[in-house]
Amino acid sequence: MKYTTLGKTGLKVSVAGLGCGGNSRIGQGAGLTASQSVALVHEALDLGVTFFDTAEAYGTEEILGDALRATDRSRVVVSTKSRILRGTERMTAAEVVANLDASLKRLNTDYVDVFLLHGVAPGHYDYAREFLAPALVKEQTKGKLRHLGLSETSPNDPNQTMLQKALDDPRWQVFMLAYNMLNQGARRDIFPRTKAQGVGTLMMFVVRNIFSKPGLLLETMKKLATEGKVPAELAANPEPLGFLIHEGGAESLLDAAYRFARHEEGCDVVLFGTSSARHLRSNVQSIVRPPLPATDVAKLYELFGHLRGVGLDLPDAAKAAGKTGPS
Repeated sequence: MKYTTLGKTGLKVSVAGLGCGGNSRIGQGAGLTASQSVALVHEALDLGVTFFDTAEAYGTEEILGDALRATDRSRVVVSTKSRILRGTERMTAAEVVANLDASLKRLNTDYVDVFLLHGVAPGHYDYAREFLAPALVKEQTKGKLRHLGLSETSPNDPNQTMLQKALDDPRWQVFMLAYNMLNQGARRDIFPRTKAQGVGTLMMFVVRNIFSKPGLLLETMKKLATEGKVPAELAANPEPLGFLIHEGGAESLLDAAYRFARHEEGCDVVLFGTSSARHLRSNVQSIVRPPLPATDVAKLYELFGHLRGVGLDLPDAAKAAGKTGPS
């Protein structure tokens, strides 16, 4: 495992972070029992993973708490999140603090290292800054959370306007944001400032359906080519990103996706989900491998650097329920 420091928080974290949401929800989305999901967390610990991200909305806080029960708390970094909406109504500061307290109970811990407001849309940012942040800072002084942050509603804010505004407020010490081979906007708009200001970054949407669901990448390329956003030859190629897979390059498309994000300057932690020990090991192996060849990275920048909002599909369960995001 490789380790880094999460921005200026001082937290030493593994560069591979186990995400407990998404489609997998550490196996709950695939029908695993709670004890089987606990075993997956233990497998991650054995591989050197020390960063674990969950959320009230994922329904996995209790499982993570059980899995970490016998672990030295100081050796792991735990992140969780609270929604700021109930339906279409904004939650009060007291309700969000109550969510924090409930998360601590489910996680079986006295504190979380990172507490994020979950999926904050641009239109709700000012409310979060003016009314929710002050209340959470008070809880921070009580020791319930070590660092305060935000996660974006990536499919609904492809230009990352919320995070660009949030960079003006030093209370937000950690951002969770989307970054992948076809969605590189953060390289221009976010990373230069997070690096300069010491804001820790957690990468999500590094791998979603576009790189793992057969046929979806080609279907997307055809649509983008029709819109004049990518060269037509990519839409005519059954393997549009096949140029990444070669001796000395990536071993697979997923391997390329993880390595691309992991070695982007400005990335601290790459989050990944899993429902199996084999998949978990494969993901971690990719994340800790060396960077892709510089020529391949340059080609990805050239071909796709202008795109926004590609590959930001919601978890399948959320789409089935007609949701647009957690808030």
